[in-house]
Amino acid sequence: MNKFSDFPYTNVLVLGLAKSGTAAANLLAANGTRVIVNDGNANAEDENIKELARRGVKTVVGSHPLSVLEGVELVVKNPGIKYDNPVLVHALEKSIPIVTEVELVNYLTEANIIGITGSNGKTTTTTMVTEMLRNSSLPVKVAGNIGIVASETAATMLKGENLVLELSSFQLQGTKHFRPHIAVLLNIFSAHLDYHHTLENYIAAKSRIFARQTPDDFAVYNADDAVVCEAVRQSKAEKIPFSVKRRLENGVWADRDAIYFYDEKVVDRAEIVLVGEHNLENILAAVAAAKLSGASNQGIRKVLGSFNGVKHRLQYVTTVQGRRFYNDSKATNILATSKALTAFDTPTILLAGGLDRGNGFEEMLPFLKHVKAMVLFGETAHKIHDTAVKAGIEDIVFADDITDAVPKAYALSVPKDIILLSPACASWDQYKTFEQRGDMFIQAVHTLE
Repeated sequence: MNKFSDFPYTNVLVLGLAKSGTAAANLLAANGTRVIVNDGNANAEDENIKELARRGVKTVVGSHPLSVLEGVELVVKNPGIKYDNPVLVHALEKSIPIVTEVELVNYLTEANIIGITGSNGKTTTTTMVTEMLRNSSLPVKVAGNIGIVASETAATMLKGENLVLELSSFQLQGTKHFRPHIAVLLNIFSAHLDYHHTLENYIAAKSRIFARQTPDDFAVYNADDAVVCEAVRQSKAEKIPFSVKRRLENGVWADRDAIYFYDEKVVDRAEIVLVGEHNLENILAAVAAAKLSGASNQGIRKVLGSFNGVKHRLQYVTTVQGRRFYNDSKATNILATSKALTAFDTPTILLAGGLDRGNGFEEMLPFLKHVKAMVLFGETAHKIHDTAVKAGIEDIVFADDITDAVPKAYALSVPKDIILLSPACASWDQYKTFEQRGDMFIQAVHTLE
C-alpha cells in the first residue's frame, strides 16, 4: 500500500461515508492523518463506523454539527453531498478547502493517470481504454465514477502502470491539485443543474480536469463540440482533438472506411461492432487515450472487434419475434437519448420518462423522425407526451413503470422494429438507480420470450 507523498494536511474531516468516504478515511488514518468522520445518515452501530472507531478515527453520526470543523484544515466530502450542506457552507466561510477523494490520487501514486469525463459516454470510453491497454499487454486498473474508489485503487499502483479514471462533475468540482497525465473531455451538455445550479458552474466543474495539466501532459477533446473547444483552451497540455466530421492532421478522426491516429490507419470501420454515431466519438477518444498510453493497433482492433457496449448503455438485450430490444437506461438526459436515437434508421418504439428536473424536451424533436410510437412513464411522462405530439407521433401510451411499459411497447411493434429504452431522465422518481431501471427492463423483455 502506497503512502502519501507531500500531503500538506494533518487534520482532515471526511464528510459522508459510502464507499469513497470510508476508503478516504481509512487511507488518511493509515498515513497518520488525524481524521474525523461525519455522516448524518449513519449511526454508531454501523459496522464501518465501528471499524473506523477501532482504528482511532473520531466519528460523529446522525447530524452535522458545525463543531466537527474545529481544527480541521481540509474537508474530503462525498461527491453527492451538495455545497449547501451547513458544514460545507461553514467550511467555505472559514476558507477551509473542500475536495473529493479523487484529490488524493496524485498524492498516492506516480502511475500514468488517464482521466475521462463528459456528459455522456464516460463509462463506455473508460471501459474501452482499459481493455485496449489490457489487450496491448500494458498494466492497467480502472476506477472512479465507474463504481471503484479512485484513491483506494491508486494506493496499490506503481510508477509505469496505468490508472483509467471515469470522473463525474461532482468529483471534479472537488479537485484542487488533481492532475491526469491524459485528460479526456467527450462532450458537454446541460445536466445536473439541480446540483450545480447553472450551466456555467457545470462547465467549470467539468473543465477542472484540465486545470492542473502541464506541457508534459495531453488534453484529448471533442473538436466537434464548441463548448468543449472553449473549455480545453485553459489546458497547458498538448492538445489532441478528435472529430467524426473532418480529417485532423494533429488528432484522431474517421472517414467512411477507417479510424486514424494522425495519418496512421488504426482500424477499419468494418471491424467495429459497436453501433451509433455517438459511440464513434467515444471510440475516437478511446483510441487517442490508448495510443498516447502506448497501446498497440492490434490490441485496439481486438477490443473494437468484440466490444458491443456497456450494460445499460445502448446494450443489445435480445430479439423477440423479429423485434430487437436495446437497454439504454444510462441515458439520463436529452443528449444521451438523442444520440441513442441516431444509432437506428429503422422504425423505433421509444420508452422514456423519469425524474422531473424542470426542463422541457423540445430538443429531442429533430431526433424523433424514426420513432413510430412512444411508451411514457414517470414524472416527466406528460411533458414528453407534449413533445411527441409536436413530432407528429400518433401512438403514445402511458405506463405505470418499466415492467408495464415493455408489453405495451411490444403490442405497438411489428417484426424488424427497434424497441428502445432510452429515458432521457434520471431514474430516482421510481428507481434507486439507472441500473435497477435497466435490470427491470431486461427482466420484463425476457418474460416476452
